[in-house]
Amino acid sequence: MPYQLAQVNIARMRHPLHDRRMQGIAQRVEEMNALAEQTPGFIWRLPGSEASEQALRVFEKTFVPFDPALLFYNLSVWETPEHLKNYAYKTTHIEMLRSKELWMVAMRSAHLALWWIPAGHRPSIAESAERLDALDRDAPSAFAFNFQTVFAPPAE
Repeated sequence: MPYQLAQVNIARMRHPLHDRRMQGIAQRVEEMNALAEQTPGFIWRLPGSEASEQALRVFEKTFVPFDPALLFYNLSVWETPEHLKNYAYKTTHIEMLRSKELWMVAMRSAHLALWWIPAGHRPSIAESAERLDALDRDAPSAFAFNFQTVFAPPAE
């Protein structure tokens, strides 16, 4: 069975995305989504409309006080870690990472998790929360890892 890489990243924004102080990042969200979708190795991303307040409640204990209007959430699937890394660090997306302190509050808990999924599987928000929790609680493992400690996909 071939495997693909799932990734989740989450952050607390300094202000709601529609706030004028967030205009710089808000204007680029769709651009970054379109860029990801055109990047080699991209497979799928959860549409923002599916990350509803109710669905994001799995993060209530991580983000206290819980305010879903302040959560920036991304869940996607890629062919390999290298494809995702290329998008994140070798395209104009790097500009967003370099200026993240302007838009996002620093987090003490894990904000990015990677894991292998069977090809064709679409991870859920609850599944991503479980992976972030595991990475926060434990060292990187085959269950949940990061770019610093990448695990190979399961043996077929």
